Amino acid sequence: MRRLACAGFILLWTLPALWSEAQVIPAEQADEARINRLLGQMTLEEKMNLIRGDVEPAATNQGQAGFLPGVPRLGIPPLRMADGPPGVLTRVAGQAQVATMGVAATWSIADAEQNGVAIGRQARSLGIDVVLQPFINIDRDITFARAYNTLGEDPMLSGAMGAAEIRGEQAQGVMSQAKHYVGYDSDSFNVYIDQQTLHEVYVAPFDAAIKAGVASIMCSYNKLNGAFACGNSDTLKTILRDEMGFKGFVTSDWGGVHNVDFINHGLTMEMPGEVPNDSPFAGMMHTYFRTAPVSANAPTKPNLAALAGMLGGTIPEEPKTGGLDLNGFPMDSDPRTMRDVLQNGTVSEATVTEAARRVLYEIDRFGYLDGRQKHDVTPQDLEGNGRIIEKTAEDAAVLLKNEGGVLPLHKEDLSSLTLIGPTAGQVDAIGTFGERSPGMPEREVGPLEALRQLEPEAKVTFAVADDMTGQPIDASLFTHDGGKPGLVRTDASGRTTVDASIDFTKKNGRALPANSVVTWKGELNVPADGSYWLALQVLGTRGMLLIDGKEVGRTGAVKGTVHGDVQHATQDNVIPTVDGLDNVRRAVQLTKGMHTIEVSTSVDTSNQPVQVRLNWTTPASRKADHDAAIAAARAAKVAVVFVWTRGKPDFALPGDQDALVEEVAEANPNTVVVLNTSQPVAMPWLSKVKGVLEMWWPGDEGGWATAKTLLGQSNPGGRLPMTWAKDLGDYAATSPAYPERSRKGIDGKTTFSEGVLVGYRWFDDQKIDPLYPFGYGLSYTQFAFSNLKVTPTAEGGATVTVQVKNTGHVAGDEVAQVYLEAPQGRPAGVQFAPKTLVAFDRISLQAGEEREITLQVAPRAFEYWSTDRKTWVKPAGERTVRVGDSSRELPLHAEVQ
Repeated sequence: MRRLACAGFILLWTLPALWSEAQVIPAEQADEARINRLLGQMTLEEKMNLIRGDVEPAATNQGQAGFLPGVPRLGIPPLRMADGPPGVLTRVAGQAQVATMGVAATWSIADAEQNGVAIGRQARSLGIDVVLQPFINIDRDITFARAYNTLGEDPMLSGAMGAAEIRGEQAQGVMSQAKHYVGYDSDSFNVYIDQQTLHEVYVAPFDAAIKAGVASIMCSYNKLNGAFACGNSDTLKTILRDEMGFKGFVTSDWGGVHNVDFINHGLTMEMPGEVPNDSPFAGMMHTYFRTAPVSANAPTKPNLAALAGMLGGTIPEEPKTGGLDLNGFPMDSDPRTMRDVLQNGTVSEATVTEAARRVLYEIDRFGYLDGRQKHDVTPQDLEGNGRIIEKTAEDAAVLLKNEGGVLPLHKEDLSSLTLIGPTAGQVDAIGTFGERSPGMPEREVGPLEALRQLEPEAKVTFAVADDMTGQPIDASLFTHDGGKPGLVRTDASGRTTVDASIDFTKKNGRALPANSVVTWKGELNVPADGSYWLALQVLGTRGMLLIDGKEVGRTGAVKGTVHGDVQHATQDNVIPTVDGLDNVRRAVQLTKGMHTIEVSTSVDTSNQPVQVRLNWTTPASRKADHDAAIAAARAAKVAVVFVWTRGKPDFALPGDQDALVEEVAEANPNTVVVLNTSQPVAMPWLSKVKGVLEMWWPGDEGGWATAKTLLGQSNPGGRLPMTWAKDLGDYAATSPAYPERSRKGIDGKTTFSEGVLVGYRWFDDQKIDPLYPFGYGLSYTQFAFSNLKVTPTAEGGATVTVQVKNTGHVAGDEVAQVYLEAPQGRPAGVQFAPKTLVAFDRISLQAGEEREITLQVAPRAFEYWSTDRKTWVKPAGERTVRVGDSSRELPLHAEVQ
């Protein structure tokens, strides 16, 4: 049954929403006179405490990403900054929200704003002031390690959705920090972008964020046109301050400062600032905004082993990588600190004062000087936020293929249905851990269970195919001291006992006391040669596994990093174990016979009972699971296969999932595939299956959303926020014909030589047929567009009206998309895409309903950035406006002067 909250908790959870509605947050402007008075009373060191991160006292630290100490003497409060997107990452688990690409796939400003509301409420519940989101870089290169966190490939869509999220977050009294400014759209750290492209594509979403009133912007790690983004006068001063009028503060990405004079070029705040010596980052993050003498005891090298654990290892289904490589990350070289440059005059106190003013401006604008801050941790609005997450997951669903109307599932299908794959049994809530809310496994209901609850009479079977939880290793295989049964356990005091196996969980009533530090040692008798998939499963602790003296895997929570050193259940695998433990899974090639084994724990800060289990899957058990899945498919009327990715390999499903789909489709002609991905993947089996449904990484409530969509209780209305190519080489950034565009670039320099031709624009310009175009998505109903009218506005934009009709038999959502073609007379030296998205709207229509909708095209959409004149210019002449429901399906057009 669905969870119900007690009345007292409902009242408590609604208080933050009522609080935000009673005030205008943030204020349009701050009190400049008040700010001046405070600055006049501050010492230099107090001003530094507004522009340099510090270590929060352990008694209050929530394990968030950053902390600003403030000036308590003058009533200027500290600021806590927490990672996202989506959601909020602290030591207290927050609800997993729909992945950003899923939010973008809704094409709904309302959904984006509601997600901002949920993020803002979550932040206030967890005592956070600044949420480090939205992530509004462009999905230019789908091989970029963080591209999954974007809002798609189009600057207009990204900007509109990001701005809506900002409005939702900041209405809760929480500051947004849009990131990463700018050109952080590749794994390269040395990027070159021409000025027209920079303004029209990569800066454009940040312009939308500024117009939405964003409090802060995070500058990025990369160099842009030769200068680091966090010390780039062109982007930070000329563009951000002068051209776009940004009044808020600019925070460095963590470790993104490489010279103290970045403050002279537009940087406001250094994060993380002071780093504790026991942090694995201590050896790679120099504190430049330091006014005290540099400690002689500071580490000189990063803790690579700890960092590698934090970044996770390779699970068995994924291709093995070379491990952590810090060579590409820009390292520090200039030893000077603020102490040095203030003495020699390279940086003036006036510059420090101006930086402090920008931070104080936002602190005042958000009412934090008047006590409108909240640093205590209180119950989260689980039900209210849960409703937003579930609706977003439903609205994000993109139906890619539906041959013969295989979806929604019909009544007769439910008499003989099988669901296949681990993410059918458990919801793939977050995909990959990253900088986001970890989620709450106790709230998660898998698609299988959700479908059974929604349709109790359905005859549904389940085949896991790839058992990620596995089974405890049989006790008869463990020995110690030359053949004695069991493993030797040694606790922190040195006391030893013997355990038959490692299986200590709440589920079996054997969890160890909180903060237990134990080590198990012995031998494992492997029954046959082969690849054994070992799974170290823990919660309430950190853990490490060694075989034959070599580290096989360790949990991701690391002392001295973020989220309070707490091990979250979702950190190290696609999904937690079926009973909610973190799952460190590694493939190990073992020979028949004895191998030494060691499992150890170390304290996290959760103060929860220590749960530890060592499971595995053997070659024989994996074959049996696979064969059972094919047999289940053969016996069912309809087979639904769930597949997943975490980002690697690029443009492919990991493991043997493609082969699984091929075999299921061969066994059952009525096969549907549900994708839990965040980027396009190759689908070599596409012609052999009848249906494909993209559900993204749908958050804690995604099981319900998936089941409702399969059953037709929710009609998929999502649209692709990126172009889905037939081949990875079809994209501009990964085309083998243009090596300078790739992450490696040429001679270490990556040039975005495609210019404004990003995403669908490149496909249009090069006349490449995508597998699915930008903006594409099917429905369980049909729609028709008619009666297009385009009228110029006095401000230089246009008003577009169009009739949209639901011509089918069920209610559904349509996304009207407006594109503007390039001018006929193109100015010399100026690049234009064949067409660009300039407006969109998502509407809900009942069967047979028809409605006129109005969309506004901004004046900027008709302009280009003139590199010569350094301003926006509108070309003369008539322009063609096209309207439809994808970039390649635009049945209506009209001219506008």
